[in-house]
Amino acid sequence: MLHGILLIALFSCAAFYIGDMPFIQKLSLSPLIIGIILGMLYANSLRNQLPETWVPGILFCSKQLLRLGIILYGFRLTFQNIIEVGLPAIIIDAIIVTVTIYGGIYVGKFLKIDRGIALLTSVGSGICGAAAVLGAEATLKSKPYKTAVAVSTVVIFGTISMFLYPALYNHGIIDLTPEQMGIYTGSTLHEVAHVAGAGNSMGKEISDSAIIVKMIRVIMLVPVLLFISYSMSRAIAKIRRRVGIDSHNPNRSSKVAVPWFAFGFLAVIGFNSLNLLPEPFIDFINRLDTFLLTMAMTALGAETSIEKFKKAGLKPFILAAILFLWLLGGGYLLTKYLTPYLM
Repeated sequence: MLHGILLIALFSCAAFYIGDMPFIQKLSLSPLIIGIILGMLYANSLRNQLPETWVPGILFCSKQLLRLGIILYGFRLTFQNIIEVGLPAIIIDAIIVTVTIYGGIYVGKFLKIDRGIALLTSVGSGICGAAAVLGAEATLKSKPYKTAVAVSTVVIFGTISMFLYPALYNHGIIDLTPEQMGIYTGSTLHEVAHVAGAGNSMGKEISDSAIIVKMIRVIMLVPVLLFISYSMSRAIAKIRRRVGIDSHNPNRSSKVAVPWFAFGFLAVIGFNSLNLLPEPFIDFINRLDTFLLTMAMTALGAETSIEKFKKAGLKPFILAAILFLWLLGGGYLLTKYLTPYLM
């Protein structure tokens, strides 16, 4: 197992090194994204030469380290952040997350996309990009290639948004106040890195509020994961009754697989809100967390081959494009016409 873990750690170190290159920094590509790309390059080149005894280490990174990374992600947030942005941001975030996930699921059904890929893509678009996809993957226990496909859609359309939003705002095409633009950016862009990149191009006032609004979306990952787990248990119970299992007790449902790491994530936010730890230590934890999540993404990429991408087809990217247009247009209309009534 140790050999597999060290292999993924080595790739993750390379992802951080590449991420520090000026060209990559301009694109605001996080080490998580670079890690999954490196993992996929490995999966489609030298993967077959890997000793089988190393595989458990890779799986450990994609499962256990993933959950630990999600929990430690809570050190980036405090409940005070929510109070700072106020009611308008919270309500718009809630609408965006709900419509994006439900809409993505129904559009996925219409396009006849694999349900797991459709849900992962919708959660990634609606909440916080790759981190949300990882959280949902840990709950769904889906196959690694489905996670890789969903993350790819987040990378493509999130990067487009990161360059598009500042261009539209700076040229006056988007008619929003700086406060509204911060809400719009934070509530509709995919990754935290995308929000930071776009915000920095539009000024500190917009950037600061956009990142806080984005972090509120991150907190919404907890109820979403709980709902996904509950829905899965209901679906399993329905299937069991359909095939005759537990037919003597139709009211019995399958046990809900509670994603414990979601509660850990929420508990860490609560602890971080107390401001008991010094800032340098928090910064260290955040860097460590980024490394753990990078290892998880790299491990998922290492289990994803081109053949599996071909199996998924073009439809997931069509779904992601539809969600992107909803976030761009629907998010703008919500921000422009709803915030005046909430402020």
